[in-house]
Amino acid sequence: MLFSSYDGLRTFDVVARHLSFTNAAMELNLTKGAVGYQIKQLEEDLGFQLFVRHHRRIELTEKGRRLWHAAHVALRDLDREIAVLRETGAEQITIGMTTYFTSRWLSPRLMTFIASHPEVSLRLQPSVDLDNFPSEGIDMAIRWGDGNWQGMEIERLISCPAFATVGTVIADRIAEEGMEAVLSSVPLLHDRDGSVAWRDWHEAAGIPYRPQHDGLVIPDPNVRVQAVIDGQGAALNDAFVGDELASGKLVRISNVQLDAYGYFLVYPRQALEQTALSAFHDWIIAESEF
Repeated sequence: MLFSSYDGLRTFDVVARHLSFTNAAMELNLTKGAVGYQIKQLEEDLGFQLFVRHHRRIELTEKGRRLWHAAHVALRDLDREIAVLRETGAEQITIGMTTYFTSRWLSPRLMTFIASHPEVSLRLQPSVDLDNFPSEGIDMAIRWGDGNWQGMEIERLISCPAFATVGTVIADRIAEEGMEAVLSSVPLLHDRDGSVAWRDWHEAAGIPYRPQHDGLVIPDPNVRVQAVIDGQGAALNDAFVGDELASGKLVRISNVQLDAYGYFLVYPRQALEQTALSAFHDWIIAESEF
């Protein structure tokens, strides 16, 4: 028998998410011993180890990590199919995006989707990392950048060029010392590890990219905007910071902008075969055209 039971896989999914037998037991309303027994039984059925047990923590083995990604998607799809067969209610979809995009663009429009699609249960998951799709059950993401990502379907939602901004203190320094000198001496704030956005901007501006700091990664755009206002560095922003620019809290330091940047829909291949996700896709594309 390949798997001991559906419950065994479900337990494995929860333990892998928490990386804790104790926390998994609390979520599943089981004893820690019962959870440990199910995982041990599953490992015996599979013929390989799922977790490495340390003194105070556990971690997934490489085989365990691969199985978790596959099992999470399979369990999610199975739950959805069971719900459809039972006709027990709305089909749930999970959309990953930053709270910045949610509050500044999506929120005022969202009720029109909810009103027109009562058969869909919509869950918004704060997320910017494409690797989070398997672990967080994300069906589709809305992501800022240039759209140059691999392994997913990429569809432009909103063109929103990126431009360089600073707070008033650094803006005063630029007025005295010059933009190139200041940008090479202050932290450049990034939205994620490995981002090339600042390098792209420097190239477009025709100035050398030689920051004196490794930069500061702040995935949450709302936090990043506040960090710039507080004088912690410079960041690339877009038209959604119009209020901060108008109030003078943020200062745009150049007319140079990255026209290829904006917000993109990102989703796995064949994802739109799911009726609820296809409905959300069509709705948000129509909204972006206004």
